Order: sequence, then structure tokens, then C-alpha cells
Amino acid sequence: MSETPAAAPRSYSYLGPAGTFTEQALKQVPEAAGQEWRPVSNLGEALGDVVSGRSDAAMIAIENSVDGGVTVAQDALATIPGLRIIGEYLVPVSFVLVARPGTRLEDVRVINAHPVAYGQTRKWLDANRPGHEHIPASSNVQAAASLFADDTADAAIAPPGIEEHYDVDVLAADIGENRHAVTRFVLVSRTVPVGPRTGADKTSLIVELARDHSGALLELLEQFSTRGVNLTLLASRPIGDRLGRYRFVIDAEGHLTDQRVADALLGVKRSSPNVVFLGSYPRADREAAACEPAHSDEVFLEAQDWLRGILGDDAR
Repeated sequence: MSETPAAAPRSYSYLGPAGTFTEQALKQVPEAAGQEWRPVSNLGEALGDVVSGRSDAAMIAIENSVDGGVTVAQDALATIPGLRIIGEYLVPVSFVLVARPGTRLEDVRVINAHPVAYGQTRKWLDANRPGHEHIPASSNVQAAASLFADDTADAAIAPPGIEEHYDVDVLAADIGENRHAVTRFVLVSRTVPVGPRTGADKTSLIVELARDHSGALLELLEQFSTRGVNLTLLASRPIGDRLGRYRFVIDAEGHLTDQRVADALLGVKRSSPNVVFLGSYPRADREAAACEPAHSDEVFLEAQDWLRGILGDDAR
């Protein structure tokens, strides 16, 4: 008897090095355990790995509860063809101040920090190290790593647990201004068939308006509201060809196979020159979408049967 061939190992790209919030998100993917993880320097490289086939999927940050949408990610998903979101993951965000061993808090004057991390810790820094200087870093982990590349900075803002990867002392913990900050990550693959609905799903798409006129955005939103589809994200991004032209990043509650969602997307497609379907996937919080009885699958199907019945009578 011949043996069943083993499945080929899968590869996942993520913003590295080890210890980043993106790596924490990837650790939540059961299928990624024991597979190849490829740390990359930026989001473009991560998605490039997926497009080229170097990686099967990439974990990218898409939204933060404090700073809003990650615009570089939204623009990339809008303009790079052949990508599909297959899952979302939430990572609580907190920060620590670290330094080379022996450094005291009162010795800190220059601080390495990713701009987003710096923005979320600025209030604490101003209160505890007034007059400090900031050196931008490409990632939260790279900020700590830079302490050992040169002695320009005295300390760095980094994720909790960074001391497991670098020989640093934690000078202060939980220094973020918002104790409830969360970053939303999505796992992106090449275009694959839409997975089955779970009852707690989200559908993402990017839509361009047909033309700029009074009520154009309202007409787009009515495609969802009249069918009882709640939106969890609506963000505008410039298309870039001229002033005043925007595309809209939309997250809707529900799955493509939900009748109300499918009907809403058909309405959007009829009125928009360009719709990018990014995927239907399980929600990270596993909360089922609220649905009024008038917008249930059964009611939509009954209405379709009613119409077919009329057409059948007329044909006779």
C-alpha cells in the first residue's frame, strides 16, 4: 500500500523581528503552529511574499482602536490584485520602557520608538521624562534592537516580553495612555474560495463611488441599511488620480452567503464602477451579527419564491 503524501509545509510572513505584536497575532492561528514563519521588514514585503508565492499568507495590522485604520494596509489591499482576507485577530496593546542594563530612568533623555507607540505613550513620557527626544523606529521590536546598534538612544518603547529576546532592563511597564487599546490584524492569502459561514462573520470590501454628486455616499450606505446589514468600519481613502476622488473601505457584519449580505453586495456592484471583494471570514470576537426577522435568510428566500410563483403564473 502506498503512503499518503504529507502535506507541504506552509509559510507565513509577518512584520518582524520576533516579539512584535504582529507575531503575537500570528500565534493565534492554529494552522500556523509548527510551520515556517518568515519575518519581514514592512507590510509591502509581507504582501509581496503572498503575491509571489513565497508565503502562503501574511499577517498584517489593519486597524487600531486608538489611531484608526492602518492606511498603508488599506491602500495596499485596494490596489494589489489577487488578495483575500481569511481571518482576523485582536491583540491587546501595551508598552514598556526598556534600556540597556544598568540604565536608570533619570538617565533617559533620547528614546527610540515606533511613531504609533510614541503617540500612545507621549503623555507618560512628558510627565516622567519632560524634555526628552524621540528617534523614530521601523517597529516596536526594532526600537529595542537599536539600543545595541549604537548609543544614540538611552531607552526604547517596546512590547511587553521584549526582555525575553534582548538583554534589556524594564524601567517602566504599562505606560500607554489607553489601557484598553487593541490592534486588529488580518491574515491575507492569495484569492481562495470563500470559507463557510460560522454565524459570527465579517465581510470586507472596498468600493469606489460611481460619480461625485449630492447624496452619493448615502446611496451607497442605503444598500446596506435597507437590508439590515450593520457596518463595523467605514473609512475613506483617496484614489490618487485627482482631488476629490475617494474609495471606501467597508467592513459589514455577516457572510457573503447570508442572503441580506449577498443582496447588499449586488446592489453595491450595480451602482459602483469598482468593487474589490476582500473576503468573508470569522470575526475575532466571535459575536454573532444581530438580524431583525425581516432581514433573515428565510424572509429573503420566501420573497424570491413569491416572485418566481408570479412569473410562473404569468408564463401559464
